[in-house]
Parts: sequence; C-alpha cells; structure tokens
Amino acid sequence: MSVFFALTNGLGRLPGQLTGQSKGQSAGHFGRQACVVVLGLGLGAVSHAATYEIDPTHANVRFAIDHFGTSTNTGGFYNLSGEVVYDPKARQGQVTIEIPMATLNTGNAEFDKNLKGKDFFEVEKYPTATFVSTQWYFKDMPEHNSVLHRQKDKEQNKAAQGAGMAVSQVAGNLTMHGETHPVTLTATKFNCYFSPILLKSVCGGDFTTTIDRTQWGISKYVLLGMTKNVELKIQIEAAKK
Repeated sequence: MSVFFALTNGLGRLPGQLTGQSKGQSAGHFGRQACVVVLGLGLGAVSHAATYEIDPTHANVRFAIDHFGTSTNTGGFYNLSGEVVYDPKARQGQVTIEIPMATLNTGNAEFDKNLKGKDFFEVEKYPTATFVSTQWYFKDMPEHNSVLHRQKDKEQNKAAQGAGMAVSQVAGNLTMHGETHPVTLTATKFNCYFSPILLKSVCGGDFTTTIDRTQWGISKYVLLGMTKNVELKIQIEAAKK
C-alpha cells in the first residue's frame, strides 16, 4: 500500500490566533507585529513557485506505538516520491508525496507480515492512503535566526527568498484503510538550502502528528488494553527540478 500526501495551501491562522486588528493599530503595523502569518492557495494560484522533486533517500514516514505500557513498537515506510511546488517569498506552496506502504519495515519480517495483514493495514485491500492538506501555516522568524540570510551565492539567495518565515503546521485530511479524518502535521523544522552535492536548491522538513488508529478502523488489541494512539514522524526533502 502507498501513502499519498497532497499538502495544499489554504488560508487562515493558527487555531486560537487573533484574527482582527487591535484598536488603534493600522493594518500595516499589525502585519509587522503578527507572530504568525498564514497564506494559502490552490495549485493554479501558484504563479512564481519553483517545482521540487522528492528525494526518496531523504523522505520517510515512521511510526511509534506503546506496547501495553512496556516497550514501544516502531517502524517506517520508505522510498517516498512526489513533488513540491513552493514560493517562500509569497509564502505559498503545495506538495504531493507518495509513500509505498509495502516498504513497511519494523526490522522483523514476521511482524511486518502481521502489520500488512487483515488485523492492521490490510495492504492488499487498501493499497493507498492519502493526506490532502486544507491549510498551511507560517510563523515569522527573526532575520538573524535564518541560516538562509547568510548565503551568498545568487542561486542560494534566490532559494532563500522569504526565509524570514517558517512553515509551522499543515492541516488536512488523511484517508487510510477506507476512512477519511482530519489531522494536523506540526513542523519541527523546515528549510531551503543550496545543495553543494546536487548543485541545486533543496527544500524540506520534519513533521509530527499523533493519530487515533481506531478512527481508521485499525483497533486490534485496543479492548485488551493496547493504546489507540500512534505517533507519526514524516520527513521530506525535495530538489529543484
């Protein structure tokens, strides 16, 4: 089974963020002082964005689930592919990521077979899972904290446009095992840089979220006391085409 992530910008603020202008503030002043700026768009609206191809050697989805309060079962899905469309200066972007779930690997072949079977992912019946984003959230950062502002090369500076902000969250809907439910991915880091190896711009980051597996019909052993919560860590890195 493969997981397909389509992270598509929306428009909004972080949950709980003030949406109005404080009394006596001008719109321009408010814009300079706001901690979080959120801009979104559909694919057709990305007019000056660069296109990046996901590097399968730097992209994966890993999971961790508590095993009856003792050890923690871990594993991952690898060889991701897909495309990123990103315009940091305009704070706009989209990304699609395809993850072949048949690459599920826990380090134990028998356990892998069990997880791919009817008690859990049912890989043969549900060969793909899909995440489609509804909003991207961006957080302003002090200029001196951005490594990108220290890059000298013209191509590096081009990649660094808009580096005074950072992707903070991506909200969307996850379709897996025949069910669709909302999830929010939180970025632990997101960055663009000029790769001295590939000699081109590269963008990517790490994201985390925790899901209730029973929402997707994967409830094996929950009634016996095993947790329903699964921690996911998503890593992507994409090189400019």
